[in-house]
Amino acid sequence: LFPNLPYDPVRDFAPVSRLVAAPLILVVNPQHPARDVAGFIAAARAASAAPITYATPGNGTSMHLAGELFAQTARVPLTHVPYRGSAQATTDLIAGQVQSSFADLLVSLPHLREGRLRPIAVTSRERHPLLPEVPTIAESGLPGFEALSWQGLFAPAGTPAPVLARLHAEVVDALAAPEIREPFAQQGFVVAASAPEEFAAFIRAEVEKWRA
Repeated sequence: LFPNLPYDPVRDFAPVSRLVAAPLILVVNPQHPARDVAGFIAAARAASAAPITYATPGNGTSMHLAGELFAQTARVPLTHVPYRGSAQATTDLIAGQVQSSFADLLVSLPHLREGRLRPIAVTSRERHPLLPEVPTIAESGLPGFEALSWQGLFAPAGTPAPVLARLHAEVVDALAAPEIREPFAQQGFVVAASAPEEFAAFIRAEVEKWRA
């Protein structure tokens, strides 16, 4: 998104651990004909003259990027409609001003339960504990699809290995504690520590995926 960053996200940091990830959820207005990913793709292809709209909280957000990744992966036209935040985007989706959204799961949850929005699929590779009945996009015809908002802990590049190991051990212990883990889970986050090498590989893969 930014061609002239004053740092390199791979070279300038030493990954310690990923902390939490927040999957998104593809939702549609209840009047939309799609009930699953295959139906959404079919509707998008049929509406190529007036592409399906998807609302997001703004340009460059994880929701925007997830929609672009979906459009590229499924090879369907979608029209991005950026808002200045989730509230108005959700209001207009419920009102039928826009047709779909790659939305924050926690924001969508009460509307899903009340029937004001229809869930199609989540953007993580595994189903979400809060909505176990909703399939993933990856299992619904687009293998390997994943779009997450995630947070992790880093140290400066060159931090001594014993220091990184100690920090990682402390993170693992902290994320295992119920008083840390449960509030995150209630907010829709998937909580999981990862080894520094695993986190580094994940970051490299994310850079390549989103650059494309």
